[in-house]
Amino acid sequence: MTQKHPTGTDVVEQASIEALKANIRGELIQPGDESYETARKVYNGMIDRHPRLIVRCVDVADVISAVQFAREHKLTLSIRGGGHNVTGFAINDDGLVIDLSRMKGMRVSPDMRTVHAEGGCTWGDLDHATHPFGLAVPGGIVSTTGIAGLTLGGGVGNLTRPYGLSCDNLLSADVVTADGRLITASADQNADLFWGLRGGGGNFGIVTSFEYRLCPAGTVLAGPIFYASEKSRDVMRFYRDFIAAAPDELNSYFGFHMLPPAPFVPEHLHGVHVGMILSCYVGPLEKGEELVRPLRQFGPPVLDLLRPMPFPAVNCLFDALLPAGLQNYWKAHFVKELSDEAIEVHAIHGAKVPTYQSTMHLYTINGAAHRVANDETAFSYRDAHWVANIVGIVSDPVNIPRNISWVREYWDALQPYSEAGSYINFLGDEGEERIKATYRENYERLVALKDKYDPQNLFHMNQNIKPTGA
Repeated sequence: MTQKHPTGTDVVEQASIEALKANIRGELIQPGDESYETARKVYNGMIDRHPRLIVRCVDVADVISAVQFAREHKLTLSIRGGGHNVTGFAINDDGLVIDLSRMKGMRVSPDMRTVHAEGGCTWGDLDHATHPFGLAVPGGIVSTTGIAGLTLGGGVGNLTRPYGLSCDNLLSADVVTADGRLITASADQNADLFWGLRGGGGNFGIVTSFEYRLCPAGTVLAGPIFYASEKSRDVMRFYRDFIAAAPDELNSYFGFHMLPPAPFVPEHLHGVHVGMILSCYVGPLEKGEELVRPLRQFGPPVLDLLRPMPFPAVNCLFDALLPAGLQNYWKAHFVKELSDEAIEVHAIHGAKVPTYQSTMHLYTINGAAHRVANDETAFSYRDAHWVANIVGIVSDPVNIPRNISWVREYWDALQPYSEAGSYINFLGDEGEERIKATYRENYERLVALKDKYDPQNLFHMNQNIKPTGA
């Protein structure tokens, strides 16, 4: 039951909360509890929200109970997997949070080349479980990212060119729907929902378990090569032509960075602005060395850290630089053509990266990702070649205005050379029209799915696809 607070807002009665607590195996966290302050924090330190209830689920039954409770008491509902989403959808004010972080069950079937992973797993968890078999699921570039959010939004990363997006390697998903049912979505069961899960975000339910196809990725040739910032125009033009001609087995993306005072960086390069090409090659190492030779000869580089390494190490390269709690502000564009005019814009603004953690990464989304049609999954920008993500990160909140200004000026300057939509996992709070532009011709089909699976919009803490009439 709910009652009215003197301010007029609905307050959940303590008896109802105690009933929920008795009905779950996991932990129910409330304001004032010792673990509350930690539990409400997400990756982006700019997000400061205070939910009424946090349910740390341990199994699907807990998830179902929490969904039913939120629906019955008309509470705002957030779903937390890895908590990395920059807009902070994983947390809310005064509502209920379903925290999946304790649901890390994993089952690897190396003979079948599949893995089942629960929704609280991170890519580091997944890499750890699959690497002993020389296999991996295409993920992102930071190991602490949750598998759920990245997959449901598409999943661009170090294996995109050889094996496609994360969602392209999804075989099935167990989903708790808004009405509290558990259903399976795959090519053979609830195929309409399976289509929507692959790029449609968390709009249609809570995925408690993912089944993925595993891909060969044992020891890879990987790592960044850095070039002097003043040569960035030439480096970007070189990269543009190089990656267009490269075989799919080689994934490379471009970035602007300020080199940190880290042990692997010579002291004279600390604080130096650079352009970067980070590669990951999944074929025979001898062939890889031949393929990357032009990267090592161009420039020449100021620092070459490209070398053989176990694949999980690739997804950890930025972990130490990007701990949870920093102040994050991002804006992104899809890019079809990297023109000389666009490169000029990048060279001007990329040279002004304000902090060690800030960057612009131009992620490649061609190769295997292009061999899927725009309407084959909800992810609609298969005809783009890159996504440009401008990432402003500071540790001290006093520097937030300067950080945001750099990101916005850079993003605005790129608008004439970019697409109308953005990668949903990088999209900020930019409004309904931007979401529609991101899904393009797939949007109306997604609305129909929303009408079918979540007509009351219980799952709205996301890049929301509103049901008809909402």
